[in-house]
Amino acid sequence: MRMRVMGAMPYVAGVLVCVLTIQLGLWQTRRAEEKLALGARIEAAARAPSVTAATGLAEWQPVRLTGEWLTAGMIFLDNRVQHGQPGYHVLTPLKTADGTVVLVKRGWTGIGLDRSRLPDVNTPDGEVVVAGRVRYPEPRPYTLAEAPGEGVRWQYVDLAAYRAWSKLPVLGMVVEQTDSSTDGLIRDWPRPDLGVDRHRGYAVQWFGLAALSAGLCGWFGWRRWRQDGRSQNDA
Repeated sequence: MRMRVMGAMPYVAGVLVCVLTIQLGLWQTRRAEEKLALGARIEAAARAPSVTAATGLAEWQPVRLTGEWLTAGMIFLDNRVQHGQPGYHVLTPLKTADGTVVLVKRGWTGIGLDRSRLPDVNTPDGEVVVAGRVRYPEPRPYTLAEAPGEGVRWQYVDLAAYRAWSKLPVLGMVVEQTDSSTDGLIRDWPRPDLGVDRHRGYAVQWFGLAALSAGLCGWFGWRRWRQDGRSQNDA
C-alpha cells in the first residue's frame, strides 16, 4: 500500500503543478485584459474635449486653464532624463481667475555645466493660457530619498508636502502642459507602458509549463502502465 502511495506522489505533484501554472496563466491573462481596459479609459479621457474648470476631473482629461504663474512656488524634479541627457522637470503653480491654484508640470530642461546652480527658466508675467492634461501623482513612488524635496530641488511630487512647503492650496492633481513650447522647455510626455504584451508573454510561459507538466505526467503514466502490464504477463 505504501509503495503505491509513494509511486503516485510524482503524478500528484505533476497535477498540482499543472493546476497551479494554469491558474497563474489565467491570472496573467486577466491582468492583460485589465491593462487593455485601462488603456481604453486613457484614450477615451484623452479624446474628451478640453475643459476650463480644474476640479472633479478624470486622469488624462484635457484642460485649458487661464491664470498667472506663481514663480515663488517653482520646483525642480531632479534626475529626469530626456534623450539620454540628465535634467529636471520644471513645475510651477498657476493661479486661475477664481483663485484656484494648480501645480503645472511645464516641461524638461537640462542640468547645464554647473549642477550646483539651477537653470534659469523663462516664465512669462501676466495672464497666460495653459493647455495640458490631468495627472495624479503616485502617493509614494519608489525612491531612496528620505523626503520628497529639499528647497526647490525635489525628487518626486508629494502634494501634501508641497502644500506645507509652499503655503499654497494646490489642488490634488498636476497638469502636464502640452501646448507648444515658447519658454524653451521640452514637453515630451510619454504615455505609460501598460505592459500588455509582457503579461501575455508571461501567460504563454505559464500555459507552456502547464502543458509540459501534463505531458510528462501522461508520458510517465503510460510508461508505468506498460511496465505494469509486462510484469503481469511475465507473472
